[in-house]
Amino acid sequence: MGVFDSLRVSGSALGAERTRMDVIAENIANVETTRAGDGGPYRRHEVVLRAQAPPGSRGGTGVAVAEIVQDASPPKRIHRPGHPDADADGYLLMPNVDLPTEMADMALAARAYEANAAALRSGREMLQTALSILA
Repeated sequence: MGVFDSLRVSGSALGAERTRMDVIAENIANVETTRAGDGGPYRRHEVVLRAQAPPGSRGGTGVAVAEIVQDASPPKRIHRPGHPDADADGYLLMPNVDLPTEMADMALAARAYEANAAALRSGREMLQTALSILA
């Protein structure tokens, strides 16, 4: 694996973690959304990542977003009579988004992003040092 391969790997990871953070932010923004496009409550989304060989790579793998899927867990059912979306018994279906879980996932994605950014910086510094030695 060459220096440029490691830069491509870190770059692909930065893009994947940015997508994860975007999806987590969407989940957090919709934590109280009782009416989504399908008529029911908002459904939590998750990012599925897969390994991939960077184009033109002799070795190493990067990471790519394979798909963004809806969480299959059921919506939360709470008693809130008087809410416009409550049923006849006063129960309301709320999104299946758990705020502490989303915050933990956001922290993990942010740490992974920071680690890959640091690896990218280190690779760049190695290249700059090599060029200064040759010049």
